[in-house]
Amino acid sequence: MSDVSNENSASSENTTGQAMRRMVIGIVVLVVLTALLYFVAGDGFYPWAKAIHVIAVISWMAGMLYLPRLFVYHVDAEKGSVQSETFKVMERRLLRGIINPAMIVTWVFGLWMAWKIFHFEGGWLHAKIALVLVLSGLHGYLAAAVRKFAEDKNEKPAKHWRIVNEIPTLLMIVIVILVIVKPF
Repeated sequence: MSDVSNENSASSENTTGQAMRRMVIGIVVLVVLTALLYFVAGDGFYPWAKAIHVIAVISWMAGMLYLPRLFVYHVDAEKGSVQSETFKVMERRLLRGIINPAMIVTWVFGLWMAWKIFHFEGGWLHAKIALVLVLSGLHGYLAAAVRKFAEDKNEKPAKHWRIVNEIPTLLMIVIVILVIVKPF
């Protein structure tokens, strides 16, 4: 029995190491391509930065909306079952492969635009940044929940995760209104 758990642990560590390498390679490629685009596009970089920012936001939001829904179903899976183990893999891959990188890209390009284009001015921008900080805090809460589910230590009921599932939607609505309408 201990040989099986040692193999699973080694396999998990290997998978984690591979995921970290892929993430670092992805970030390096993004930085190099962004720098190249910045120097090639010159003054035309802003629309590219905006497009990359919007793509990253969409990816981040997709993950933030899907992860709590996975938790709703994971709660009902028997601990140690094949279904529970499948949810663990799905949750971990979603977090590490999509949500985390998308959040990083969102912040990098968003802060660049806030600095370079908007000069950190405007009440709407300050409110937006505050709400994105709240969304980032929720991201951290969900990341901690992924770890708890992975260790079979989740204590929250499905109803909790259903409610949490609505928070990113509400934040997104207000953030989009702030960006498009700029009410103050």
